[in-house]
Amino acid sequence: MGYQLNFAPIWRSFDLLLSGLALGLGMAVLAILIGCLIGLVAAFAMTSGSPLLRRIASTYVTVIRNMPLFFLIIFAYFVVPLTIGMRIDKVHAFVATLTIYAGAYLTEVFRGALLALPKGLREAGLAIGLTERQTRIWVIIPVMLRNALPALSNNFISLFKDTSLAAAIAVPDLTFYARQINVNSFRVVETWTVCSLMYVAACTLIAAGLRYAERRLAIPH
Repeated sequence: MGYQLNFAPIWRSFDLLLSGLALGLGMAVLAILIGCLIGLVAAFAMTSGSPLLRRIASTYVTVIRNMPLFFLIIFAYFVVPLTIGMRIDKVHAFVATLTIYAGAYLTEVFRGALLALPKGLREAGLAIGLTERQTRIWVIIPVMLRNALPALSNNFISLFKDTSLAAAIAVPDLTFYARQINVNSFRVVETWTVCSLMYVAACTLIAAGLRYAERRLAIPH
C-alpha cells in the first residue's frame, strides 16, 4: 500500500515551526556578533609580538576547532553546571557554546584578513596623527572586515545550520518542533520535507542579503 501524503498536521503546527526558525536565526545572529568580538581579539593576539598572547590564542583555536560542536553543547549544558554548582538555561548554554565555537573559526578568518592587509596601512594611519589604538579601530579593522566579509557570510550560514543541534538539549528551535510534530503525527516525509525547505529558504535569503552587503561594501578598484 502506497504512502499517502498528508500535510494537514504540519500546517496546523506551522506557527511552531516559524517560531523555531526565528529562534534559530536569533541565536545564530547573537553568536556571530559576539563571536566576531572574540575572533578580533584572538586574531590580534595571534598576530601580536607577544609569544604568550600568540600561544593562548592558538591554544583556544586549536582546542575548539578540533572538538565536535555536539560534544561542546553537551559539555556546556550537562557538565559545566555540575562544576559551578548552578543550573544553566538551555538557550543560554547553547548560545554561549555556539559563540565560543564561532569565535575560534572567526579568529582564523580575521587572522588571514589581517595578514592580507597592505603593510603600509598601519604606517599611513600613524602618519596622519592617529594613535596605535585609533589606527586599529578606524583604519585596520574596517578594511579587514570588508576583506573578510565573504568568509563571514559563509560562517554565518554555517552557524545558522548548526543551530539544528540545539534540539539535542531541547531548545525549541525548528528541528525540535519538527521532531515533536513527527512524533505526534507520524508524518515523517511531510514533516522533514517542510523543515528542509524552511532551512533552504532561510539560508537562500541570508546568502542573498549578505551578497548584497558585500557588493555595497566592496572596495572600488
